[in-house]
Amino acid sequence: MSGVDAQVRMEVRVKGRVQGVGFRQFVRYHARQMGLTGWVRNEPDGSVYLVAEGPRERLEQLLDVVRQGPPAARVDEVQVHWLPVRGEYTHFEIRWW
Repeated sequence: MSGVDAQVRMEVRVKGRVQGVGFRQFVRYHARQMGLTGWVRNEPDGSVYLVAEGPRERLEQLLDVVRQGPPAARVDEVQVHWLPVRGEYTHFEIRWW
């Protein structure tokens, strides 16, 4: 059993029609439902960036959700980086910069 040892960090950039379509709220909702911590924000280049920490299995589930996006979104590209967990967040939030 990997248990708590399976905690990792995922940093993701999502490109496509992902701003102005409720994408951040969509990510926050699903991340919170999965018990993940971190944040999501819009980027000046029109992409959305998110950092999430938690069990790898749940992060991969969130990644599946992100690849789909909310109904009004169009996800063209998802760039993912896996990193060691830092444990710096207590919940999942929307950031404004």
